[in-house]
Order: sequence, then C-alpha cells, then structure tokens
Amino acid sequence: MQQLIRRYQSLLTGIDLNFKRSLSKKINWDARAIGIKGARGTGKSTLMLQHLKTADYGEKALYFSLDDLYFKTTTLLETGESFYQAGGRKLFLDEVHKYPDWHREVKNLYDFYPDLQLTFSGSSILELQKSTVDLSRRVLFYELTALSFREFLQLKYDWAFPAYTLEEIQINHVEISRSIKQKLASPLHYFQEFLSYGSYPFFKEGLTDYSYRLQQIINIIIDYDLPEAKDISVSTQNKLKKLLYIISESVPFTPNITKLATQIETTRPILLEMLHVLEEARLIRNLRSSTKGISLMNKPEKILLSNANLIKSLSEKGWNSGNIRETFALDQLQNAGLNITHPSRGDFLVNEEILLEIGGKNKTPAQVAHHENHLVFSDELEIGWGKQIPLYLLGFLY
Repeated sequence: MQQLIRRYQSLLTGIDLNFKRSLSKKINWDARAIGIKGARGTGKSTLMLQHLKTADYGEKALYFSLDDLYFKTTTLLETGESFYQAGGRKLFLDEVHKYPDWHREVKNLYDFYPDLQLTFSGSSILELQKSTVDLSRRVLFYELTALSFREFLQLKYDWAFPAYTLEEIQINHVEISRSIKQKLASPLHYFQEFLSYGSYPFFKEGLTDYSYRLQQIINIIIDYDLPEAKDISVSTQNKLKKLLYIISESVPFTPNITKLATQIETTRPILLEMLHVLEEARLIRNLRSSTKGISLMNKPEKILLSNANLIKSLSEKGWNSGNIRETFALDQLQNAGLNITHPSRGDFLVNEEILLEIGGKNKTPAQVAHHENHLVFSDELEIGWGKQIPLYLLGFLY
C-alpha cells in the first residue's frame, strides 16, 4: 500500500487551490458515504484532491484511482481493510467504474467499518447509475456538471462573480449586468469564448487541441464506457456517433423519430433507447413535454447536445446560432438543478412556472406574451430592460 500512499502525496503536492467548483461547497463532506458522478473531463479527481488538501486529514485519509495497476493483484476490500487497520478513516476512490464489482466491495467496507468514511467518483455515469440500486440507502450522490460561464470566467481570468437564482436575475438583471460590465468591458466577447471552449476545465491545458480532446472523450464514452454498462455492439456504437453528428448539424432539433430511425438504419424502439443512453452519458439532452411525462417510449420534443462546445467540436458545416443559444440555455438551466420542460409555445418552461423564449437581440416576446410570467433571453445583448434579459446571464446560475 506504500506505493498508493506515495502517489497520493505526489498528487496532493501538485493540486492548485486557486479555483474550486461551486459543487465543493454543497457536498456534505462529513457524510459516511459520498458518490460523485460526472461526465469525463469535468474535474471530479481535482474536486476530491482539493478537498483533501484543504481539509488536511494527514495520515487518516488516502486517495487512489481504481484503474491503478496495483489492483491487478490486490482487491479494493483488502486495501481498505489494511488502510483502516493502520488508522485510516477517510478513503477517496477515483474511477471506480474501472474496477469489477466495485459496488459490492464498497458496500462491504461501508457495512464492516461504521467509522470509515467513503467518497468515490466515476466517469461512467451509466455504470454509477446501476450502483444506486444497491447503494442508494447508504450513499449521498452528487453530480459535477460542466462549467458554468461564471466558473469559466473565474478559472481562466480569476474574475470572481456571485451566482444568482433565476428569480434574482428576473428581478435585478439590469443591476447584475452593470456590475458584470464593471469588470468585463465586453461580456459578449468572453461569452463567445465560453461557447467555443469553456465547458470543460481541461481548456487550461491548451486551446489548440481542445476540440480534438473533446472528440476523444466522446469516442471513449461510446467505445468503452457504454459497453461496460450496456450490451452495445460495434454497429450500434457507430450509429450513436452518427446520431450525435446529425444533432450537431441541426437547427434546434424537433425530431421525426421514424425518419431519424431510417436515417441511422435502426428501428424506432432502438432509437429511443439510444437517445436515452446518450442522455445518461451526458452527451445530449432530451427535452420533453410535461404533459407527456418522461417515459422512455415517449419521444422527446427537442434533442440538443449537452453543451455548445460539443456542437462546435462535432459540426462541420457551421454552427446554427439558434442551436447554440438554446443548447447553452438548457445546459445552464438544467445544470443549476431547475426542472425544464417543453411548452406548447415558447422554448422552455422552468419549474412549470416561468416561460422562456431564447433568441437574438431583436427577439420579441410575441411567442410567450400569453403567459404572464415570461422572460425573453437575448443573445448579442449586454444590458437588458423589462423582461428582455441578456442570454449570458443564464451562465451565472451556479
């Protein structure tokens, strides 16, 4: 186990504390068992290591990744028991989905050692979803989403802004926009940067290969993560990639499921299952009407990629501005924990209360004026008025 301890200490030395994700403050780090879900590249390992460095648990804590070659000859249960017997009380496990039957051994550690605190994370959200059946009574689950525009500004430029609720933005958006412009001469310039490469923290490692790295992540999710959690053939993997490409090239995509199934050479039921799998992998967002429910067999009213960076990475023929705007809005709204459904008129219905229309700077409220509690979020707008609000402010929800 000494080699695991040495690697952990080396990692801890190199961890930067200048920027922390907002989720870090929401996690109950004193809970007996914590599960951190999140798509690849969102920064789960850094989140755990930053907490360990800040808390300074000393020899009572240990972090390691379960894809370490050490676990080819030693089990997680054996390692956890040895750590506990040596006085350890806080175990942080990364990449748990890489370890066969990990949830059984995590459950055993939890049950056998009542004063051992367990924190684990994994990039295969589908694999972690399966574990919730066994672990839901024991584990407090959190999800680390892609970055918000607010977090991007802090990570890249060290500009700290508070987060606002949608209600605060609705009431005070003029004052909030003016306070932002006091630091940012041109918020729209930085907003365009975020739409191109700001969703994943690894932009800090270089921008020239950002799009290529994002495509690599997509391939890893479809070629490796999904088959570990689902019985997926190579031909289905290729169809999933084709489906992502079609969505990236579309205007805000209202699907004809039968036509789309024919386009990717599959059946309607299998296509609906594909859409579900891609959403669980955090590659797309399926927007449904509240009146139809979220049954797997109910087709989504709109299909959008998970964030704007994915569009700009996958699309070859240019980026539809309407698709970019709506993708950004849905990304930030859902990542902030808001319930979003598809209304009969307008673009998004928030918590069954606030009706949103998303558009350019000349967008009018005509589509949503029938609903008393409506808002229009407009791109290319730095400061709004009345119910006309700059679109970029949705990036300050978390």
